[in-house]
Amino acid sequence: MHPHHQIPTVDVSEISGDAVLLDVREDFEWNAGHIDGALHVPMNDLPQRLSYDAGAITPDANVVVVCKMGGRSAQVTAWLNQQGYRATNLEGGMLAWATAGKPMISEDGTPPQVA
Repeated sequence: MHPHHQIPTVDVSEISGDAVLLDVREDFEWNAGHIDGALHVPMNDLPQRLSYDAGAITPDANVVVVCKMGGRSAQVTAWLNQQGYRATNLEGGMLAWATAGKPMISEDGTPPQVA
């Protein structure tokens, strides 16, 4: 059951140091817990955001797309690659990140968690 097999994926342990981590989850998910230094653009805001304020998301950037489990980010990864970006989907999303014991921060100072 892997409809996204043509989408490039990366394991939590394989993320390169130069990667731009793009978190495409909703605000409440981001607020509860996210990767320090990640860029937050909710999935539905991304096309508009890229057109007026792409920031670190450039065609030559190594973009790793993050959601909760990897489903939404797979869609975004495919879309970004169609637009000429170099995007890779984080396998397993934030749940895999948390399971791997990687650090997270929250927006409001509560213990970070994957919402």
